[in-house]
Amino acid sequence: MGEQILDQQISNKSMTAEDMQDWLTCQIAEQIGTEPDEIDTRLPFDSYGLDSVQTMNIANLGKQHFGLQLSPLIMWNYPNIESLSQYLAEELKASELEMFEI
Repeated sequence: MGEQILDQQISNKSMTAEDMQDWLTCQIAEQIGTEPDEIDTRLPFDSYGLDSVQTMNIANLGKQHFGLQLSPLIMWNYPNIESLSQYLAEELKASELEMFEI
């Protein structure tokens, strides 16, 4: 079972920015009670009316799913799904490289 969890973490770290964008789109859609295809990845996060609890839910799911610490502050620096997805994919790739360097 431990190997399966490790395999899942490695496959998560191989996610592309597009994969990450799809994941974020689904998470936001779920938080606001709409369908993922209703979400525009270029609109600012605040246009979805996410409150702080919903934002923290997404951040916590991201930590559980990808092993990355997602601060709500990151959402200010990368204010839409498209830019945040690119950043997160780069962070996953960097953490994957660090894991293999150990």
